[in-house]
Amino acid sequence: MARRIDVTGADGVRLAAWEFGDPAKAGPDPGEAAAPDAPGVLLLHGLMGRASHWASTARRLSARHRAVALDQRGHGRSEKPPEGAFTRDAYVDDAEAALEQLGLGPAVLIGHAMGALTAWQLAAKRPDLVRGLVISDMRASALGGASQREWAEWFTSWPVPFATLADVRKWFGEDDPWVERPNPARGEFYAEVMAESPDGWRPVFDPGQMLRSRETWVHDAHWEELAQVRCPALVVRGLDGELGRAEAQEMVRVLPRGQYAEVADAGHLIHYDRPEAWLAAIEPFLDSLDGE
Repeated sequence: MARRIDVTGADGVRLAAWEFGDPAKAGPDPGEAAAPDAPGVLLLHGLMGRASHWASTARRLSARHRAVALDQRGHGRSEKPPEGAFTRDAYVDDAEAALEQLGLGPAVLIGHAMGALTAWQLAAKRPDLVRGLVISDMRASALGGASQREWAEWFTSWPVPFATLADVRKWFGEDDPWVERPNPARGEFYAEVMAESPDGWRPVFDPGQMLRSRETWVHDAHWEELAQVRCPALVVRGLDGELGRAEAQEMVRVLPRGQYAEVADAGHLIHYDRPEAWLAAIEPFLDSLDGE
């Protein structure tokens, strides 16, 4: 079960949030989400992602938490204003607005990649709204201009429009030059951000807006914001992901209340590659917060 809730973000941008319940949950009202006063969890996807990528995680957590995933601006069903602001401040302000308008705070923020950066920047800005933080495979160091150029070249390599969703799955799971070995989970991940158009399947986002979003954070290091996060924080990395062990452990050291977890046989898309192992990594942390 997923219930859409509309949120107004920064500058009036319309955002879609999705509250998840577990349809298999036992009890008198199967599929009913946790009570409104249950501890709040806000899940933030990464660049090019969407709220539905968190469905399995959110449904699992919904037995004890009010689990809401946000389609961030330019993504999913949220507004994609051609001249809109795709800045760090805009993403952070949107997440802040979601917490306040949905009455989720103080909440646990669970963020993947760019969503994790948004989460820890919001935790530093509004400690009253955030009681815990899960950072999934996001680096704190600057990635630099070369990284941005690589991404621009990668977008131009996509053979769009794709004729079928099967073609989407195959290209992103096998044929994409960025794929080191076949990865069906990666193919499924990208199939979920495609929509059918008159000439085939195209991304639901504008690649140009994605590059504009990325431009606002790849040139800077983000250690200072990490040091300002006062709530408990868990840094999770996939052993084959983009966040190396040494950098992850340094992030844990910089975080005032940092903890560390890693997931074997997982790449950047930890919650897609190894969903059960991902949940096993984060649930003890969430349990510890609920016990405080």
